Amino acid sequence: MPGNERGGAGRNHWFFLKGMPAEPERQVDLSPISHQLRNVLRLKEGSVITLLDGNGAAYPTQIESLSPGGATGLVLAKEPVQGEPAIELTLYQCVLKRERFEWVLQKGTELGVSRFVPVISSRTVVRPAARLLPKYERWRAIVREAAEQSRRGRLPVLGDPMHWEEALDQGGGVRLFAWEEAGENSSGLRRAVRDADEVALLVGPEGGISVQEAASANRKGWLPVSLGPRILRAETAALAAATVVMTMAGELG
Repeated sequence: MPGNERGGAGRNHWFFLKGMPAEPERQVDLSPISHQLRNVLRLKEGSVITLLDGNGAAYPTQIESLSPGGATGLVLAKEPVQGEPAIELTLYQCVLKRERFEWVLQKGTELGVSRFVPVISSRTVVRPAARLLPKYERWRAIVREAAEQSRRGRLPVLGDPMHWEEALDQGGGVRLFAWEEAGENSSGLRRAVRDADEVALLVGPEGGISVQEAASANRKGWLPVSLGPRILRAETAALAAATVVMTMAGELG
């Protein structure tokens, strides 16, 4: 049958889908993604895609019907997703200008960030939290697409916006904040991250973290970390720091 990919060949399109059946050989309604299947990807009946339940399982699924009115598929198997990191990394990112913050969401998802929390600090451009809420629909779409593309098993969570002091009271496990004034302190950090199940990472805005904010973070148990002698842009610092954490945790080879 033309386009028939049963058996796993060509399974390169992944989709998160609510209400996944728990067992193979069950029919599933693909209507929520039928437009993308038919008009964007131009897949055919018989093609195999991979559906994700958001709980770490993947379901190779064969498209049975595909029309302008909807689509159905047959679940072929249930498999564990290999791309989900063992460590839980929460990125508390001070709000950046639109395209920069969206870039952090996209690339952070690819790197393995489990949760994003927008933070409002003294130097953030967008201050009232209410101004951020209308952006959440777009942000969630960016996270979803990045998670599907990078073959994550769970959708990263997008938390409610917090002010700096509120964010400092959050976070579990090893708590770090990237600061250009931090000294060299990597000797024990690698071991701490390697042995941790959870890491919280706090990164400042375009204008950086103020001395007062850094002092407050220190008092509340956050460890300042340096990203080297060069001053990085905020979005670069966020992804560099996430990469360092994931490398120390053994998640990037």
